[in-house]
Amino acid sequence: MTDLSVLDLVPVRQGGTVSEAIAEAGKLAQVAEQAGYKRFWVAEHHASVGIAGGPAAVILSHIGHVTSTIRVGSGGIMLPNHNPFVIAEQFGALDALFPGRVDLGLGRAPGSAPIIGQALRKDLHRAAEYFPQDVVELRALLTGDLNLPIVATPGLGAKVELWMLGSSLFGAQLAARLGMPYAFASHFAPRHLDAALETYRAEFRPSAYLEKPHVMAAMGVLAADSDEEARYLGSSQDQAFVALRTGDPGKLLPPVRDYRENLPADQRLMLESMDEARAVGSPQTVRARIEAFRRRTEPDEIICAGATFDPAARQRSLELTMDALALVS
Repeated sequence: MTDLSVLDLVPVRQGGTVSEAIAEAGKLAQVAEQAGYKRFWVAEHHASVGIAGGPAAVILSHIGHVTSTIRVGSGGIMLPNHNPFVIAEQFGALDALFPGRVDLGLGRAPGSAPIIGQALRKDLHRAAEYFPQDVVELRALLTGDLNLPIVATPGLGAKVELWMLGSSLFGAQLAARLGMPYAFASHFAPRHLDAALETYRAEFRPSAYLEKPHVMAAMGVLAADSDEEARYLGSSQDQAFVALRTGDPGKLLPPVRDYRENLPADQRLMLESMDEARAVGSPQTVRARIEAFRRRTEPDEIICAGATFDPAARQRSLELTMDALALVS
C-alpha cells in the first residue's frame, strides 16, 4: 500500500482559541501515529486568525513531544521568509530532540500579503529570487561545507530529511536538479500536478541524498460513515477555501448542509475544480477515489489534508481512511 501521511494547518475554530488548536493538533498526531501514518506535517502561514501553525518549528516541537515514532515535519517552511542559518538551527534542534524523525519541506512562494513582508523586514518577492541558492546553502549548513564561514549549532550533522514543495513546474525542476524528494500541493492546486510530476521524473538527477525520484502528492481527504455525512463535514473546509479565494479568510466555521448548492456558480466551480484531488465520502468512496488518484499519478506517498470543525471527526476520518486503504491489496 502507498504510504499515507497527514498535513495539518492547526485550524482555529470559530469560538475556539489558539491553545485549543495546538492541543488538538497534538491529539490528531497521536491518532495518526496509532493508525499507521508515516508523517505529520504542519505548514507555515502568517496573520491568519484561522491558522495557528505559523511558527512551524514551535508547533513541531509540541507534536514531537506527544508522539514517539511518526515523522514530524514542515509542509512547509517558506524559505523566502527566513534566512537559511536560522532554519538550520531550528531544525537542527528538532533533530536533536527527535532523532531520525524530522522532515524539512521547503517552499518558495511567500504566500503572504505585502504587510507580512513589512513585518518580517523583508522584500519577499526579491527574497524568492534567491530561493535556489538558499536551499543549497541550507543543505550545506546541515551536511557540512568547508567553504561556509560559520557552523550552525545545532544544525551541522542533523539527519533532517529535506523535501522540495511545489504547486507549479518551478519546484519540480529545482527538486529534480538538486536530487531531492518532491511534494506537490495538489489538494489546492491540482491543475499542474501531472505536468509537474512528469517534469520531475524526467529531469531528475541522482544525488548523494536520493538515488531515484520520490514523489508525494497531496489530497483533500475526509472519510465518514456515509457520503452525505462526509460532504456535510467537508463544508467547513469548503467555506475556508471560498473565504480565502474571496479575500475574507477567518476562523474555521461550522458545517452547513448542502453548502455548495447555495453558492454562486463561480465559487461552486472553483471548489469542483479541486475535487480532482479530493476523496470525500464513505470509506468505500474514499478508497475508490484514492485508488483512482494513485493509479493515475503513481506517487510514492500520499499526504492527506483537510479540516473539520469538530476535531473528533477528523480523527475518525484518519482511522476510517487507513482502515479502508488497508483492504486494498
